[in-house]
Order: sequence, then C-alpha cells, then structure tokens
Amino acid sequence: MTSDPRLLEILKEKAYEQKQVTLASGRQSNFYIDVKRVSLLAEGSYLIGRGLFSLIRENYKEAVGVGGLTLGADPLATAVALTSFVEKHPLEAFIVRKEAKGHGTGKMIEGGHFLKPQAEVVIVEDVVTSGGSSIEASKKVREHGWTVLGVAAVVDREEGGREALQKEGLKLYSLFRKSDFGNLM
Repeated sequence: MTSDPRLLEILKEKAYEQKQVTLASGRQSNFYIDVKRVSLLAEGSYLIGRGLFSLIRENYKEAVGVGGLTLGADPLATAVALTSFVEKHPLEAFIVRKEAKGHGTGKMIEGGHFLKPQAEVVIVEDVVTSGGSSIEASKKVREHGWTVLGVAAVVDREEGGREALQKEGLKLYSLFRKSDFGNLM
C-alpha cells in the first residue's frame, strides 16, 4: 500500500464526514468519505494522481490504460494520466458510462481510442465498499475487448469489496484503508 501523509490529512479534513448515510451499495454507514471533494482540488488531484500512478506502476506494470465508472473515477483517471505523462510512462485515460449513450455513437466507454484490443488496463475507484462499481466497470471494459489487470482505489472501506473483487479475479490495491482514518471513526 502506498500512502502519502499529506493526502491522508486532506482526506480527513475535507472528505470525511461523521453522519448517517446510505452508500451506493445500499448499506447504511455512520461515516462518509467523499473523495471527489479532494480529487477536484488542485493539490488533491496532484497527490491522488501521483499516489495512484505509483500504486499502478508497482502492481500493474503492464498497464497501458486507466479508467473507471463515471463519476467518481473521472477525476482520478485524468489525474493518473497527467502524472503518467509527466513521469514518461503514459497511461491513456477512459471513462465507463453507467448506461450506453442514448444518441450519436451510443458509446459505453469514452476515451481510450488508441488502445488496442486486449489492452491491459486498470480500473480506478475513489472508495471501494462492496466492490460493485469496480465489478460493473470491469465487466463493461472486458466486453469492450480490453483486459482488466485489477483495481486501484484511493480508499478501501474494508467492508467486503476486496473479497468480492477477488471472486471476480480482480486484485485490489488502495492508497488508504478505513483503518487509516482510525481516530475519526
């Protein structure tokens, strides 16, 4: 696991909230981590891009593309792609739609135009709870003809997502885990 103390500080300060919420998985929780509040900040985008890029280079060396389910993955994929260019190991970004575009070309995936069939890609995720979003994105990416190497997340809520992804043949690496927010829980 790759972690940056400054990024964790910003996530705790700006993304973490102690409150009752219903998560995308349908589960109830007494806390919420809204990574978009950080990934859309200049410093947050920089730190997340750097962190996820390092994590991907360490664990998915073959990757040529990075993306995930809109909307949470959009700023992450862009941050990683920008960082990868600066680091002279470019990864092409893509976005997976929740539903096919209802007009024009009817695309399910935006970006990644220059990736070849069977291209090896990584799914990025802001917060993994049940793993459902990553599984959905992976399925659509595989249907598109690319090979999914695994998942790189900012936060793993440690609520079964890692295990669900493993059942789908996907390994999860994250910058942080729920336990890293310890004193806030």
